[in-house]
This record gives sequence, C-alpha cells and structure tokens, in this order.
Amino acid sequence: MSSIAILESWFQKTPKVLVALSGGVDSCLVAFLSRRFLGKASAPAVISVSASLKSRDLLIAREFCDKYDIYLEEISGQEVHDENYLSNPVNRCFYCKSALYTSLRGITDNGKYSGYTIINGNNLSDTGDYRPGLKAAKDYSARSPLIECEITKEEIRGLAKSFDLFVWNKPASPCLSSRFPYGERISLDKLRQVEQAEDYLIRLGYPDSRVRYYGEMARIEVASDQVEKLKTDMPAISNYFSEIGFSKCEVDEEGLVSGKLNRNVVL
Repeated sequence: MSSIAILESWFQKTPKVLVALSGGVDSCLVAFLSRRFLGKASAPAVISVSASLKSRDLLIAREFCDKYDIYLEEISGQEVHDENYLSNPVNRCFYCKSALYTSLRGITDNGKYSGYTIINGNNLSDTGDYRPGLKAAKDYSARSPLIECEITKEEIRGLAKSFDLFVWNKPASPCLSSRFPYGERISLDKLRQVEQAEDYLIRLGYPDSRVRYYGEMARIEVASDQVEKLKTDMPAISNYFSEIGFSKCEVDEEGLVSGKLNRNVVL
C-alpha cells in the first residue's frame, strides 16, 4: 500500500481533526491532506503566534492556507508567559508544546471544535532525536499521523513535491527558542535579536541557517557547502550583527546541524 493510501486510511478513521500548524513542510502536508481527505469544515488549522515563531513562518502558513483553501485560526502563544519556558531547561520544548496543547484542548474539549482530534506534523524521523515535545503531545492526546503511518522526513518532501506544494523544499525552521543553549534565559528581546540576524542571513543568500545565541556572541551555522562563502561575507555580517547587539560573531566550521545543542543533553 502506498504512503498516500495509508494516510488516507488513517484520516478515514479520524473524521474531524484540528491541525497544529507551524508553517513547516511537515505540518503543512498534514494540513493539506486533512483538507483533501476530510473537507474544509472537518480539518481546520491553528497556528500559535508568539515571539518564538518566525514572522516568515507565520506568513508562509497564511499563504499556504489561503492557497489550498484551509481554514486557519490564529491564537496567541502562551509559552512566553511561562517561567518554565523562559528559564530554558533541557525540556523547554515540553513546556512550550504543553502551552500550545493546553490552548488547543480548550477549544476541542468544550469550545467551537468540540470532538475534534488534535494532530501535528511530527514524523518518524523526529523520533531519532531528543524531542521532549513528543511527550507533551502524548500527555495531551495529540496525535501524529506521520509517525503513526511511519512517514519519514524524506518521504514528506517527496509527497509534498508530488502535490506541487510550494513548501516542499522549504528549509527546516524550528522554534527560535532552539537557538539558545539550555540554561540561557529566553526573553522577547533575545528572540527578536536572533530573528533579525537570521533574516539578514537569508537576504544574503543563506536560506538554511542558524544563529546560536551565546550572550554577546553569535555563532553562525550555514549549509556545509556555503561555509567558505560565509567567511567572505563576515565583514558585512559582523557590522550588521553589531548593530543589533552582537559584539562578536563567528563561523561554525562544521556547518549547519539541526539539533546541535542537544548533543550535550544527558538523559
């Protein structure tokens, strides 16, 4: 049975869903398939808008839902009001996702989407990394069709491309909070600073990049085949980063590695 057939069967058994949308290819594919298999009224999407969400991702989510006729609801992200999240412990993602699912449960338990199943874009490839957000999903009975149907990240991009979804090759864009080493307190100003820095790199031609926050220093990760180019751009980058509050910045010679800050986590 093909991946699409397996997913269609999954949705047939889950007739009303509320999609937790982030603007990334994974949750966008889930939102698209939900709409395709269940219809607009039975597959609304919700995005949590806060300083930890890139403005670019919010705009992409809006554009995606408009293009594919998906009903999108925007709610105010509550994680930025939680001291457990702001203190940035190793399980920060658990508190962030718990805030999201608490809000979603509020509208599926007794609200306008009563009886709808909360679903997300977590996929099989996510289970190989340290992902405390997966525990939050389990605690709040949020389901992951891509995990349950054993769909990997590579398959997701292939499926998205087959449907000609404009996000099929969008670089991964995890929550801005992931740029901070665990223990480094998170604030709205710091989140904005990192977002400004990464937006500048995108404008320079580094669509897949991370700016890791180390106080007054920024460590920049780009795709490995762009590291040498990055070095030539560092004078301009250093000037701009200085303007937004980083007195020093350096190139990460290893290049971009998703989840790099999880390497030192001891479970």
